[in-house]
Amino acid sequence: MHRRHLLLGLGLLAMAPVPLSRLGISEAWSEEEEQAVAFDAQTVRQMARELAAKPYKGPARDLPGPFDKLSYDDYRNIRFNSDRALWREANTGFQTQLLHRGFLFRDRVDIYQVADGKARKLAYDPAMFRFEHGVAQPPAKSDIGFSGFRLHGPINRPDYFDEIAVFQGASYFRGVGKGQVYGSSARGLAVKTGDAGGEEFPAFRAFWLEQPRPGVDSVVVHALLDSPSAAAAHRFTIRPGTETLMSVEMTVYPRVDIDQVGIGALTSMFMFGPNDRDGIDDFRPMVCDANGLAIVTGTGERLWRPLANPQRLQISSFAVSDLRGFGLMQRQRSFFDYQDLEARYERRPSVWVEPIGDWGDGSVVLVEIPTPEEIHDNIVAFWRPREPLRKGREYSNTYRLHWGWSGPDATDVGRVTATRVGGNAERRLFVLDVVGDKVKDLPPESLAARVTASTGEIRDVVLQPNPEIGGWRVSFALEPRGAALVELRADLLRGEERMAESWVYRWTP
Repeated sequence: MHRRHLLLGLGLLAMAPVPLSRLGISEAWSEEEEQAVAFDAQTVRQMARELAAKPYKGPARDLPGPFDKLSYDDYRNIRFNSDRALWREANTGFQTQLLHRGFLFRDRVDIYQVADGKARKLAYDPAMFRFEHGVAQPPAKSDIGFSGFRLHGPINRPDYFDEIAVFQGASYFRGVGKGQVYGSSARGLAVKTGDAGGEEFPAFRAFWLEQPRPGVDSVVVHALLDSPSAAAAHRFTIRPGTETLMSVEMTVYPRVDIDQVGIGALTSMFMFGPNDRDGIDDFRPMVCDANGLAIVTGTGERLWRPLANPQRLQISSFAVSDLRGFGLMQRQRSFFDYQDLEARYERRPSVWVEPIGDWGDGSVVLVEIPTPEEIHDNIVAFWRPREPLRKGREYSNTYRLHWGWSGPDATDVGRVTATRVGGNAERRLFVLDVVGDKVKDLPPESLAARVTASTGEIRDVVLQPNPEIGGWRVSFALEPRGAALVELRADLLRGEERMAESWVYRWTP
């Protein structure tokens, strides 16, 4: 596992130990709580509703002895015994391994197995884990607890159970498609992201894992989320494959009015690339988990926004009605784009959010945070409804997450595959490459490039075929004329018809 994924928990709020006796959500592990109790599709919603009606309680993060100060390396040396995996002997096609508390992951997460309409809490047992290279073995009757879980299945070959998804750290979770490695993450809910007063990190407090039936190709996971601003219930249906699908049913119960909420939130990392290499001294051409934000609006308009690692925090907002989808996409898929034999950024998944039903009016928000190192996730994208979430009400959203190579939005419309920037402060040269069946083999006289800027001046727009990619190259120069920020847009047109997604970009000195 890349070190950055363990750092996702840095500064996250822990889970509140509010007693919910009906299903035993508490720090005490009584004999009664370990008995199976009734569970159905409404159970977690009811718990979230009851939780939101109570004052939020801060987390209890105590860990015993040496587990209170585990280093990164120590934590990696606590490994789950695979022969204790949940469903290992059940012939379900899936297995689940549990994750220990410690290091940055201090928050206890209660985990239940659901079978035949009954939920039973999984009891912590030190024998579930191997404590290697000097990490102390806890006493036999210790109750340290779990911080999350990993889902395994034969996604790459039929005789080996690879990781498919992991849920750990606040409300973060990740997935992969066939042949991929972990990269971008998703979140159960985002609150106050980019706010000057500090972000709030809702956290999953408990999970209920439904035991799959033999022959079924999906796993259902229920989750209870809590934060000072809201409680929420989630139901995930996870179906692995070449593209791994997660259907998400989320219901939020605000404790307070929330005007800075993020739904379908995605988190990623962009350190540098051909459009943003100022001050970079690195042998690699590009370091990122995703290189752009793609959006499809209700009218079918397609936007492509290359990511950047700005000198100051940047927030961009794209107003959309009846959103069709958005995603943090990794479009460079050659090893030679990255030259990194360890990180293998070319194998990181693109993640696409597909709303189910009409989400109404709102905005896709992109937050870009400065980072000097690739260990930090510095990119966040989410949907923000136009109207605030009101205290005491119930809000439901359903969507699909697509973890794969290119996203589900198959189209013959041209796509921007590369953005390159160079020059000096007085004159910046932009070079864009576009491919797609709709623009392939068109005569040059039938196409035109239109480039606009919010300020400054655009010069020397050139459109020419690029036979090396079977597409087109658009180049132009921007003269900022002292501007501190310039919003740019480029379109490839035949008459007034857009033949490719619209390229949008925020340039800052």
